[in-house]
Amino acid sequence: MNTFGSTLERHQLRLRRGRSRVLQVNVGKLCNQTCVHCHVGAGPRRKEIMTEETADRIIDWMRRERPTTVDITGGAPELCPAFRSLVLAARSIDAHVMVRCNLTVIFEEGQSDLPEFYRQNRVEVIASLPCYSEDNVDMQRGTGVFAKSIEALQQLNRVGYATDDQLPLTLVYNPVGASIAPPQSALEPAYRAELREKFGIEFTRLICITNIPITRFEKFLRATGELESYQQLLLENFNPATIDGLMCRDTINVGWEGDLFDCDFNQMIDLPMAGRERRYLWDITPDDLAGEPIATGSHCFGCTAGSGSSCGGSLA
Repeated sequence: MNTFGSTLERHQLRLRRGRSRVLQVNVGKLCNQTCVHCHVGAGPRRKEIMTEETADRIIDWMRRERPTTVDITGGAPELCPAFRSLVLAARSIDAHVMVRCNLTVIFEEGQSDLPEFYRQNRVEVIASLPCYSEDNVDMQRGTGVFAKSIEALQQLNRVGYATDDQLPLTLVYNPVGASIAPPQSALEPAYRAELREKFGIEFTRLICITNIPITRFEKFLRATGELESYQQLLLENFNPATIDGLMCRDTINVGWEGDLFDCDFNQMIDLPMAGRERRYLWDITPDDLAGEPIATGSHCFGCTAGSGSSCGGSLA
């Protein structure tokens, strides 16, 4: 039973796609980190990665349909061989480009020029820093990740990020365990004070994202005996005011093989758009999707609990 669907009905709400504004491309599951909360289940041994051929077809689609925003994610998207081609193609059509960066990828072989590459192409860096506490970050992401993340942020600041209006640096907070993300407005001042005073780091804004109980995080919750209580917490904190702002309403999510989903979370549990047969980006136009119902499941309570949560942070 789809408890999320029945909750929408009880509140007399409908969730359908509007006008597509964002193309979100997940280039695969290869990552240099193995984070506890990762909804992708990404890691160094994952083999799922976008080929140059698939990237070329996506680039052709971008040039034809000209999305206003291109959001590139993974895994660590920078480790995909086609990553830079996607960025350059998106900038060539004057799209706003966002890259979801785990920061430590900058220290991987062949990636030391990433801050400068981002700067040259006016890429908005969406940087994962789930806490300003070293212990909490290393607990969630691995030993030594906090120190590397701080060094990466300092490098981004040095090339102009967060000090040049054209170079936005967005930080991402995730709860350490089975809790709902707090309001961004309450947490951002603490982040800003801690990072500025201790490390001289500036950033543009903070977004808060609640962890979704799927894939690796679901396994973690099962192992700690918290899965049912966390799911209940999300359900009990359902906020109908978040529905209009959900990213699935204006985002086309594309998998590493080019197939379509309503959001990155649906992609990871292999839930196609509107429950229909699998479709590919190059077979549709944005207008084809307008008005379609959005495929949902119980994991959607993660985006609609409390202040709401999406790839862009709080919703209400």
